[in-house]
Amino acid sequence: MDESNSDGSDSCESAEPDLQTNLKPKQSYGNLVNEGIIAGQRVAKISVVTLVCIGVAELIIGSISGSVVATADGVDSMSDAMISFIVMIGLRFARRPADRQFHFGYHKVESFAALMSAIGMVVIGMFIAYHSFDGLIHPHEIQQPVLTMTILAIAGGISLHRAFQMRNIANKYNLLSLRTDAKNSIKDGSASVLGFVSVLVASQYGFLQADAIGGMVIAGFIFSVAYVSLKQSSLILVDAWHNPISPDFMKRLVERKFSDIKVRSIKLRQTGAISRAEIHVDIDGNKPLNEVEMVLLNTEMAVKSSDPSMETVLVIPHAKRIK
Repeated sequence: MDESNSDGSDSCESAEPDLQTNLKPKQSYGNLVNEGIIAGQRVAKISVVTLVCIGVAELIIGSISGSVVATADGVDSMSDAMISFIVMIGLRFARRPADRQFHFGYHKVESFAALMSAIGMVVIGMFIAYHSFDGLIHPHEIQQPVLTMTILAIAGGISLHRAFQMRNIANKYNLLSLRTDAKNSIKDGSASVLGFVSVLVASQYGFLQADAIGGMVIAGFIFSVAYVSLKQSSLILVDAWHNPISPDFMKRLVERKFSDIKVRSIKLRQTGAISRAEIHVDIDGNKPLNEVEMVLLNTEMAVKSSDPSMETVLVIPHAKRIK
C-alpha cells in the first residue's frame, strides 16, 4: 500500500508541483485536519481576547482625541473580535463526527463560519465608511495626537504579529475560516498603521481631512477582504470545486496509471478542508471479480495520493469491453 501511494505522489508531483504536503508518514489527512482545527480554535480564542483589549483601548483614545480613524479602527477591532469568535465556534462544530442528520460530518460549518464573518465585515465596513465620510465633511482638530499615534502603533504591531501566526496555521491545515480571520487581522494591523500615518499628517501638517480619509481607506480594506471571503466560502457551500487538482488532471492520472480502464466521468466535491470524489470508470466485463476489486482499490489509492485532502473516493465500475 505504501508503494502505491509513493507511485501516485511521484506522478502527481511531476504534473502538479504545487500539491506537495507536509503529511507525516502513516498520518491520515483526517487526523491532520482535526489537529488543525484544535490549533485554529486555540489561536482564535487568543485572537478574541487580544482584539477586545485593542478595540477598547482604541475606542477610548478615539473618544478622548476625537480622531475619526482611531474610532474607526477601534470599531474594526471589536468587529474582528466578533468574527474571531464566530470562527472559533465554527471550528468547534467542524470537529463533530458524522451523525444521523449530517451524514458527511460538520466540515462545511467551517465554511459557513467564514461566510458569516465576511457578511459581518461588510456591515462594519459600511458603518466605518459612513462615519468617516461625516468626518471628511466636518473635519476637526485631533486632541492628544502623540498618545493616539502610540496606541495605534502598538495595536498595529500586535495585530500583525497575531495575524501572521493565524495565517501560518490556516495555510498548514487548509482552514478557510481561519484564513479569512488571518486576512482580516492583517487588514486590521495595516489599518492601525494607516491610522498612525493619518493622525501624523493631520496633527503635524494641518491637513485635518487626512484623519477621515484614513477611516475611509480602512473601510475599503474591509470590503476587499470581505469580497474574497464571500466568494470562496459561497463557492464551497454550493459545492463548486475550488482546488488545484482538476477533473481532467485526475482523469489523465488514472488512465495513465491503469491502461485497462477508461474514465467515464468524475464528480468532485469540497466540504470545508475535506474533499470527496465520485469516479465512474469503464472496465472490461470479462475480468474476474477479484481483479476488478483490485483495480478499483488501486484507483482509489492513486487518487488519494494525488490529493491528500481527498477523504472519500468512490470508484463506480461500468462493465464494457475495453479495446
